[in-house]
Amino acid sequence: MSERVIPLIDQRLHRRAATVPAQPVAPTGLLGDALGRPLRDLRISVTDRCNFRCSYCMPKEVFDKDYQYLPHGALLSFEEITRVARTFAAHGVQKIRLTGGEPLLRKNLEILVEQLAALRTTEGQPLDLTLTTNGSLLARKAQALKAAGLQRVTVSLDGLDDAVFRAMNDVDFPVAEVLAGIEAAQAAGLGPIKVNMVVKRGTNDDQILPMARHFKGTGIVLRFIEYMDVGATNGWRMDEVLPSAQVIERLHRELPLVPLDPTAPGETAERWAYADGSGEVGVISSVTQAFCGDCNRARLSTEGQLYLCLFATEGHDLRHLIRGGASDAELASAIGAIWQGRDDRYSQLRASLPPESGEGKRRVEMSYIGG
Repeated sequence: MSERVIPLIDQRLHRRAATVPAQPVAPTGLLGDALGRPLRDLRISVTDRCNFRCSYCMPKEVFDKDYQYLPHGALLSFEEITRVARTFAAHGVQKIRLTGGEPLLRKNLEILVEQLAALRTTEGQPLDLTLTTNGSLLARKAQALKAAGLQRVTVSLDGLDDAVFRAMNDVDFPVAEVLAGIEAAQAAGLGPIKVNMVVKRGTNDDQILPMARHFKGTGIVLRFIEYMDVGATNGWRMDEVLPSAQVIERLHRELPLVPLDPTAPGETAERWAYADGSGEVGVISSVTQAFCGDCNRARLSTEGQLYLCLFATEGHDLRHLIRGGASDAELASAIGAIWQGRDDRYSQLRASLPPESGEGKRRVEMSYIGG
């Protein structure tokens, strides 16, 4: 087994200034990138903090008591986030997902949810407004989030066995409290709920069937995610990836499955229904099966850096425009020009890319821009 190397690189420093193009890019709802992919999905990180220390995302070796998080003044305010989101909606975004870090650590998040819930798509419809959480604070927050206008939640849960789960989150947090959060979200009407399990071979792959048995027939959609090479701090190795095809094989032997068609363009999960009609599961094959071809997602970091790919090496600084007096039209033009120049397709090119070298090649951390 190779030695785990964790480079101490602050990817937040790698960014380029977002500029207003000489030729205005007016929002029409039909914005496409260099490969013809439309802009439909915006993921907004509201904090770079998390109360878990999962080894695949925020390992303790890096994110220790001395780690310097972003100061509060660097974060976009709720009003600034809403302004950016409104601009993205004008360009065609139909779905917003709030992420982190752990988004429920952001104080008074319900206020932001209420502001975003008031936005409309170019067709005049409410945005699809959802949130991804580790579930640790969900039991106490679910009702307020629903009242503010949140529609759905996705909960990250990497195992049902308490010992396995405590080891995965590395802060000794009990699985029972996450399950209580999921129940509270169901009771509040934050559904359909999705539960995401990152599968790491040799660590928690023995939890695949117990998780499936637990959520089968509950109306909750369980999704298995391949352990990804996101960022530089998680010591990723290919031999720890369990391909989604093997996950489906394990499930199908005990719980027969039939394939389902995608529900929307750009959907990352491959969907399967239980043959007895008791629900569905999904797999996200982020390593073994690239889905760049119809990727329609942009990501906004907590302090206003726009990323065009989960595996990006730098962001585009929107905050300096927002706080520098840019008009709404100028902000829209800057965002439009950035998206029009997008040609990212890392997962499709992964196998042919040369080894990374130097700070400028380090990819952004998942804990910083959300999954």
